[in-house]
Amino acid sequence: MAYQLDLSGRVAFVTGASGGLGAQFAKTLARAGAAVVLASRRQDKLKALRAEIEGEGGSAHTVELDVTDHASIKAAVARAETEVGSIDILVNNSGVSTTQRLQDVAPEDFDYVFGTNTKGAFFVAQEVGKRMLARAKGTAPGGFTGGRIVNIASMAGLRVLPQIGVYCMSKAAVIHMTKAMAVEWGKFGINVNAICPGYIDTEINHAHWETEGGKKLVQMLPRKRIGNPQDLDALLVMLCSDQSHFINGAVIAADDGFAA
Repeated sequence: MAYQLDLSGRVAFVTGASGGLGAQFAKTLARAGAAVVLASRRQDKLKALRAEIEGEGGSAHTVELDVTDHASIKAAVARAETEVGSIDILVNNSGVSTTQRLQDVAPEDFDYVFGTNTKGAFFVAQEVGKRMLARAKGTAPGGFTGGRIVNIASMAGLRVLPQIGVYCMSKAAVIHMTKAMAVEWGKFGINVNAICPGYIDTEINHAHWETEGGKKLVQMLPRKRIGNPQDLDALLVMLCSDQSHFINGAVIAADDGFAA
């Protein structure tokens, strides 16, 4: 007898879905039965991903989203709910980074990282959360009360790494943001948790692992290996499912032991 996690009937909104982990998250949720809303600025990438998901028999829709623009956030969430239905699951995944020593960080560098990773993530979660709260309080229609919000933080939010200090700071803020939302929204059936991925091989960094610096980094990892996007599939689906009803405010490292 197989044990399954079924997201059929749920609507999932995934930010940063145009590539990397976001694209994998979207495909994973679609395979679990959710109708997935793909949100990003890169519409051409989203259209290709939508075609891939639909080719596998899944349900996917696209919206344009710039998480650094509050009006764009409100418009994207409103369009998603109008065209697809009430958002039951949010995967808050958009993120950027810079590589520089702290003494070289300019105000615009700081704002670039925090604007997306922290401020953007907060206001996306706030906009979706307000709608989940309204349904939970009976002031807005919707068949499913409560919800699941998964903020994608980083093991860099748990362990400071050199030359990406501002990124580490931004993701540490996302971790505390997760806990704050869990405390305030948990009583309404909205579970807010964070995943802290370690080093994952994606199209953005794939070539790096063959460089001298990349190989040196791999040798520093606990089991001298990097992860694949699929390594997060089971954790993500579990946190998005009804079976995670007792998991709220959790910060889960998926980094092969690097931040232990």
